[in-house]
Amino acid sequence: MKVHVTGASGFIGSALCGVLKNHPLEEADAVVHLAGTAHRRASREELQRVNVDFAAEVGRRAAARGAAFVFVSTVKVHGEEGVFTEHSPIAPKDPYAESKARAEDALRAIPGLKLAVIRPPLVYGPGVKANFLALMKAIARGWPLPLASIQNQRSFVYVGNLVGAIQACIGKEGAFLVSDGKPVSTPDLCRAIGAALGRPARLFPFPPALLPRRVASSLEVDDSPLRARLGWSPRITLEEGLRIAVTSLPW
Repeated sequence: MKVHVTGASGFIGSALCGVLKNHPLEEADAVVHLAGTAHRRASREELQRVNVDFAAEVGRRAAARGAAFVFVSTVKVHGEEGVFTEHSPIAPKDPYAESKARAEDALRAIPGLKLAVIRPPLVYGPGVKANFLALMKAIARGWPLPLASIQNQRSFVYVGNLVGAIQACIGKEGAFLVSDGKPVSTPDLCRAIGAALGRPARLFPFPPALLPRRVASSLEVDDSPLRARLGWSPRITLEEGLRIAVTSLPW
């Protein structure tokens, strides 16, 4: 099977293309659409053009060829906190998640498109950026963090596990959530990062109500349909994924 990957040079795309060979869309039997922007400063117009309009154009071209289509969306189309399944209401809370929800709708409206949608939580691994990278750096440098009192549960997915889920979804239809499995609290995540680094995470108590909501809130996903329907399961545990991720820290 020939698979065309958009966004092949990105964080997830480069990992996927290490497993799949990238081909021109005109020759593809399937398309995995990863291209998009998640930049916080992106305007609504840019989000519409890149995340929605471009996805729909690639989807129309895939449908015209009869190629299967896998669209990597985000669990945040369901919201910022809660316990989510693929049937949870669509309730995005920020412009990026709104653009992903619109893209899903636009793709579903394309006649004849064989569409699988994957909605991952935060993806980590070698080369991860943004907040997850900042957290790893802070723990590596021994900075004290006011996170000891947080009692939450959050789901994550290692990039290699996500790649396996994408492969499992090629040629399938429906919406699927994906994760490493059991969610973890923010303090336990920090301790696991510290263990991967070979040094303790320095956490101290602080009222969670005074922290940013996105830091202290819970976001859990139920990926049992992906496991049951497609026979997928994560190969890499959170602890193993973190050990791999910290090797890429830019010291």
